[in-house]
Amino acid sequence: MNIDYLNSPLGDLARSIPGATKVFHDYRLDFCCNGHRTLAEASARKGLEPDAVINELQRLSAGPGDTQDWSSASAAELIDHILHRYHARHREQLPELIRLARRVEQVHGDRPECPNGLADHLCAMLQELESHMLKEEQILFPLLARGHAAMASGPISVMRFEHEQHGDALEGVINLTNDITPPPGACNTWQALYRGLEELRQDLMQHIHLENNILFQA
Repeated sequence: MNIDYLNSPLGDLARSIPGATKVFHDYRLDFCCNGHRTLAEASARKGLEPDAVINELQRLSAGPGDTQDWSSASAAELIDHILHRYHARHREQLPELIRLARRVEQVHGDRPECPNGLADHLCAMLQELESHMLKEEQILFPLLARGHAAMASGPISVMRFEHEQHGDALEGVINLTNDITPPPGACNTWQALYRGLEELRQDLMQHIHLENNILFQA
């Protein structure tokens, strides 16, 4: 596979190299909402040397990946996967994360490392994400599943814009939590909260990637 890794958009790399999304997760590179940025641009924004990332991508490209290649799936198959793997999961994740965040703020609100305001931020995320997912489920996904992509350009534009807003909301979580890093001596609830936030971050980025870079491109 002959790829100009440095000058390729992250979304293209994530779409074409199975397993690349994990590499981008590990290096905190946004391949979903800002998937149009090249690896060079994204690395510069993070202050990273891209060579290590490129080495890992080359290793993945050299052999078979261990993750499913959704680029060859039908729209209906991919939509079914998104609904069951991501929409249902987000509806489970966020209420519990809000509960944990409220507990941490109540008990540890006087500590400088406490993510005060996180619970309210997650409540806003849940409301926005629920509204977004309902629009996909009721309007966009039925069009795409029936093969009416030509009629879906308007809804797709709206969903892409809202994906950018979800990316901004994730940045808010990262800023409130010191890059989702629990402080020394964090209690079990605090650690469980941050483990859940990291899972949410990875799931939401993968969710948006599958839509922006595969489903909406079909």
